Amino acid sequence: MDRSLRNVLVVSLGFLLLFTAYGGLQNLQSSLYREEGLGVTVLSALYGAVLLSSMLLPPLLIRTLGCKWTIVASMACYVTFSLGNFYASWYTLIPTSVLLGLGAAPLWSAHCTYLTVTGNAHAEKAGKRGQDVVNQYFGIFFLIFQSSGVWGNLISSLVFGQTPTQDAVPEEHLLSCGASDCLMATAPANSTQRPAQELIYTLLGIYTGSGILAILLVALFLEPLREDLLEREGETPSVRSTLLQTFKLLRDKRLRLLVLLPMYSGFQQAFLAGEYTRSYATCSLGIHFVGYVMICFSATNALCSLLYGKASQYTGRIALYAFGAVTHLSCIVALLLWKPKPDQLAVFFVFSGLWGMADAVWQTQNNALYGVLFDQTKEAAFANYRLWEALGFVIAFGYSTFLCVSVKLYILLGTLCLAMLGYAVVEHLEARDPAGPHDVEVTTLAAGREAQT
Repeated sequence: MDRSLRNVLVVSLGFLLLFTAYGGLQNLQSSLYREEGLGVTVLSALYGAVLLSSMLLPPLLIRTLGCKWTIVASMACYVTFSLGNFYASWYTLIPTSVLLGLGAAPLWSAHCTYLTVTGNAHAEKAGKRGQDVVNQYFGIFFLIFQSSGVWGNLISSLVFGQTPTQDAVPEEHLLSCGASDCLMATAPANSTQRPAQELIYTLLGIYTGSGILAILLVALFLEPLREDLLEREGETPSVRSTLLQTFKLLRDKRLRLLVLLPMYSGFQQAFLAGEYTRSYATCSLGIHFVGYVMICFSATNALCSLLYGKASQYTGRIALYAFGAVTHLSCIVALLLWKPKPDQLAVFFVFSGLWGMADAVWQTQNNALYGVLFDQTKEAAFANYRLWEALGFVIAFGYSTFLCVSVKLYILLGTLCLAMLGYAVVEHLEARDPAGPHDVEVTTLAAGREAQT
């Protein structure tokens, strides 16, 4: 096997093991730690740290440690979060969630840099186009990585499924599920009680072991990048230059109009991980069903991401955005009206599947849109994207303990409508004047980027 392909597989399998643990654990936070809103507060702190990390840490760590050891160090931050769950409290989960958040942005930046540099180096050696090889390597990575959502959630459901058969959920308890849930005001019934502590420890042991395996795999088998290859790609931008470029790009009218798109992406992902898993699935079915419901979301999301990448060549991005908006709009209205009950099992999976179909639009098309519109200032554009998406997570998890689910759905509805309105204006500007005055505003940034590379 080619050495560069072997390194791509090592990185991909490392991320698969790491996010099998983290993805499953994230989906259970709001259900496992409902007391005083600990679970959603943990997630809010986590994404607040991601926000800060995105702006400050990646260039610094990659220059200091190199890509390989930045990945290893960042993975260790994820494992500390699993360890913190063994002794779950405000004093263990908040610090470890912040540590995980600080490690998230360097992890992804180092991984993207590693695959890009490796792909370009292999393309030069093989006489191929660098873009083609890099795209191939990212395709292999995401094909393997996306399955982590299936495995992590399957493990949690199989472990928690060992709980003895539970009594039927009282009708009065079901009245407080779904959109009617106002901070779980009623006493929890059997379906929302925590699983036995031994089962929680078993699950955490599996997740921690998976994270440690990921660290060992990358540390032992991933080859570090050669210095000459990194230099050929251009100098890693400094923290100061990254910050300046990120905020200067906000002078572009198109970027200001698109701010709500990444924020909505954060809102809707936070709603699924926080409210849907707790107020719909756990409240009506029990915590052992959360994993199965989220498997449906992950599998649909992965398949549709692959499908949309090919379909966009024929339909264009406007049709896909319209499909995603209509799908989420329909789901939000239906979730406002639906009264979840245990005998409606299929409906829980229908909602998570539809949510995954729409989420795949935001994940694939938002990144493509930012890359096309801000081609000369990609680093600053994607830093802005990460910043606003992380802010969406922070706000959504922050108000999670104060608002009823129905209010959160109305917030989602309003944000979606405004985000689509801003997007429509941008498409109108591009159609009317694709190389108009609004492009001139970023000329200085483009020149600065070219000077650096």
